[in-house]
Amino acid sequence: MIRLGLCCIFREEPIRFRQTTATALKKTSRREQLEKLSSICLKNLLSLSKALEWVIAHEIGAFRVSSPLFPRFTHPGVGYQLNELPDHKALITQCDKIRTRRKESDIRLSLHPDQFNVLSSPHSEVVKNTIKELEYQGLLAELIGADVINIHGGGVYGDKALALGRLRDNFTLLSARVQTRLTLENDDHSYTPADLISVCDDMKIPFVYDVHHHRCLPDRLSIKNATTECVRSWNNIGREPLFHISTALNGYGSSKPQPHADFININDFPQEWLHLDATVEVEAKAKELAVLRLKNDLNLLGKNVH
Repeated sequence: MIRLGLCCIFREEPIRFRQTTATALKKTSRREQLEKLSSICLKNLLSLSKALEWVIAHEIGAFRVSSPLFPRFTHPGVGYQLNELPDHKALITQCDKIRTRRKESDIRLSLHPDQFNVLSSPHSEVVKNTIKELEYQGLLAELIGADVINIHGGGVYGDKALALGRLRDNFTLLSARVQTRLTLENDDHSYTPADLISVCDDMKIPFVYDVHHHRCLPDRLSIKNATTECVRSWNNIGREPLFHISTALNGYGSSKPQPHADFININDFPQEWLHLDATVEVEAKAKELAVLRLKNDLNLLGKNVH
């Protein structure tokens, strides 16, 4: 069974998630800041409930939750704790409803923090802020029942081995609720599957295999080899493997293959994945339209998809 995943937002469905800026918030009093943030957080949770109902209705098995669901939560100037917000009790109640609905419908939720979160950085302030942000992600994941907080390796900083060593060391500074959800994904600029698999083994965390990134930044591993390693890393902890799929907007033979196309070309879907019980998050600009088209294409191939 292939479980497809919709990532964060919708293209046509009237389901929206709100944000605000620190600049706008700083123009108001602290009371007004908290009132505005409280209202946005509650509206975003209600939108997440609608998103969950949409994927359930369309038999889509996973949804990636937008990381700033609680906007500016860790910002040094306007950050806050949930118990400071006027709607605190309503927020917790709504999270409880989402967590219960997710469980009863077997929908997989994940988080993918922004790329400024870098555990491999040589700069202590960057690491400090990253840990703070990942702890927020851990809180959010716990509240709504998400089982994945996925990050990239970060920069190389002139020495890949040293950078990955820092990543291993800084991983130990995270709380258990973050460590048990953290995953590491290959990217299209710095770290290939071959770079990260042993690191994931060392930290006893799963490897998320992005085949589009691998096609943009290949290594000694084939798609089959990388798929096998990904599955092994998830099997080691008894959880369902997670993959990412995209199609190159400009083609893989171009000088800039990284940008994502609107839809997934079915020929880009690895044959090696077709027999798996796994989650495949669809990173395509057409969002829900791309997920539905890919589901239809896979169904035409006789594959069981949800």
